[in-house]
Amino acid sequence: MQETILDDYQLEMENRIRNLLWTVSGDYTLEMKPNVETFLRSKSLALYDGIKQGAFAKYYDKDLLGMYLVKKIFLQGLETPLTAIAQLCIEEAIGEKIVRERPGIVRIRLQAFQDMIDQEFEVLAKSPLGRLKFALLKEKVQGSYFVERQIREWMEQVYEAGDAKDTMELIVIIDRLYNQIVDPWFERQHGTLQTVMAVTLEELTEYSWEDFLSEEMYEEALESYVQKITENMTNLEENQVTQEMEEKRRVKNKITVLDPAVLERSYTYVELNYGRTYLNPLEEKRLNYHLCRDIHSDCSLYFTQGILKNPVKRNYQLEYAKKQKDKNLWTYHDKHRIVKRNISLLTEMLRKSLVLRSESVQVLSDRGEIIPSRLWRVGRSTDAKVFRRELKADSSEFVVDVLMDASGSQRSRQGDVALQGYIISEALSNAQIPHRVMSFCTFWDYTILHRFRDYDDDRKANANLFEYNTSSNNRDGLAIKAAGYELLQRDEEKKIMIILSDGKPYDVIVNRPNARNPQPYQGKYAVRDTGFEVRKLRNMGVSVLGVFAGEEKDLATEKKIFGKDFAYIREITNFSKIVGRYLTKQLEADS
Repeated sequence: MQETILDDYQLEMENRIRNLLWTVSGDYTLEMKPNVETFLRSKSLALYDGIKQGAFAKYYDKDLLGMYLVKKIFLQGLETPLTAIAQLCIEEAIGEKIVRERPGIVRIRLQAFQDMIDQEFEVLAKSPLGRLKFALLKEKVQGSYFVERQIREWMEQVYEAGDAKDTMELIVIIDRLYNQIVDPWFERQHGTLQTVMAVTLEELTEYSWEDFLSEEMYEEALESYVQKITENMTNLEENQVTQEMEEKRRVKNKITVLDPAVLERSYTYVELNYGRTYLNPLEEKRLNYHLCRDIHSDCSLYFTQGILKNPVKRNYQLEYAKKQKDKNLWTYHDKHRIVKRNISLLTEMLRKSLVLRSESVQVLSDRGEIIPSRLWRVGRSTDAKVFRRELKADSSEFVVDVLMDASGSQRSRQGDVALQGYIISEALSNAQIPHRVMSFCTFWDYTILHRFRDYDDDRKANANLFEYNTSSNNRDGLAIKAAGYELLQRDEEKKIMIILSDGKPYDVIVNRPNARNPQPYQGKYAVRDTGFEVRKLRNMGVSVLGVFAGEEKDLATEKKIFGKDFAYIREITNFSKIVGRYLTKQLEADS
């Protein structure tokens, strides 16, 4: 009987708090889980939390702020103090707005503050952040409160949140306070606010991969975490949402040994994130058996046309791919004059070289077409060549493979790398040279080869290059080996491979249990393997050019891999000239 009364009372309180949320926000579609436990300790605090959630939804974008918090945590931010700072700034941003609109809330608000002071005094006094919160609450209740200079400076910054016109202004204040109070080294070690906001949904979902392979699937895991963070950020109470991300953060850069049961489901997950393969099971098995040997014997190859072309279902990765394509197209439109100029220059260089190869030369000979005007020489001169013969230039055909590094290290350059691939592809199409364009990255034990266009595809396929996006790691040696294997099957006499990379082969996140090659694929080990595959292709007659698309400090590594045949592109304006010189050199060789 007593339990029934308590359940009825709890339901009544939940409804009351929820009604406050809806009334204040004016949005009756908002969902929340009222904290009845808080209500049992402080009626005013529980009611005010509901009011604040409604007000925050009315004035600001709670999803944007919630995603900021998750991204900051992903980049090593500490969840508890970050959420606490967000709570203080949100209170300042909306508190006075609520009171002005609804004066009847003043009493509930002040009582909530007083209850918080009474209940958490001892806890708040133990840390600088706690003392900041205590001082803000006391000043709201009393009108003024004397504090040390450092706390006062932080308080003034919190008060700036009251003037925040939009959610990004509020985020700037929260981020600045966190970096000052909690982690002064955050920007130096992990990046600025711009870096935080640039974290993609794809990165976030990769973070908790163990959960993603559950039946709930990864998007639900991320949604659940974002929801918890979002609910927590408007409460004044201290809450630890979860320990999972902290534990994962500690092992983020170590090799992870996957459970065999997880690996059995990994193929499905790769399909979800990179699109269905275009190979049938027999072809896929044959290529893996033939190419995944020696130091790559525990790896697998996955060939796809991308998630946008062959998605399994609508998920976060599909939405991310669409957004990245839009960003790449925006970069193209922003630089379209430069791009068109590069395409035109490179096309002209290729066409001139091809014309030179196709030109024929007429020479005097002892056989061929007779020249009547030279007949008098017969019997009268030692130079008795009275025939004209046409010598045709080498008419050997060409085929080109373009291989683009699509690992996470290229994330900041996605738009420019996509443009580089597009420029090459358009120029080769104009010159009617068959070519294929693929990108590569490595996720778990799968090296994914994303084919944008095949050798004999129509020129329209070049637009697929704007679907280029980056993720995970890169096992360069295996990707080059796989691309080279198919290139060598072509009938054309002259074969060229252009590799756009940052010179940093890196694949250390996952190894199979009892792997035959447990050594991480990084450093000298990976560079040596990648260089070996490049030299192997050259020995088999393939001309290999490395186009460096990375940071200057990694140039030395690029030289070790590609030797003298590599190009460093500092600005895209010079792209066609540098790549064109190499291609024309190959086209004109032995002509």
